[in-house]
Amino acid sequence: MANSIYKINKGINKPIEFKGLKAQYIWYLGAGVLALLVVFTILFILGVNPIICLFIVAVSGSLLVVKVYQLSHKYGEHGMMKKLAHRQVPLAIRIKSRGVYKKLKTKK
Repeated sequence: MANSIYKINKGINKPIEFKGLKAQYIWYLGAGVLALLVVFTILFILGVNPIICLFIVAVSGSLLVVKVYQLSHKYGEHGMMKKLAHRQVPLAIRIKSRGVYKKLKTKK
């Protein structure tokens, strides 16, 4: 009988992480970079000086990276989704009829 070597995958249930960014924040940063690329292209086509375009995109990109890392650190993998879901929870439930409290009659 031949000896078999099995690899153990130790990262099965871990969230995706890239340089400290967790889960959906990687996508937010990618979308932001694409949006900055579009902004640069639009400004360049409109005839704005390329140095000014680069300055605007560099400052916006720096703010984007700082903000996304802050969100990732503050909320973690699922925290931001939980916070957004918490906004939809009502503060109070109001019932205008007493039908909810009446006992159901059982047939004998």
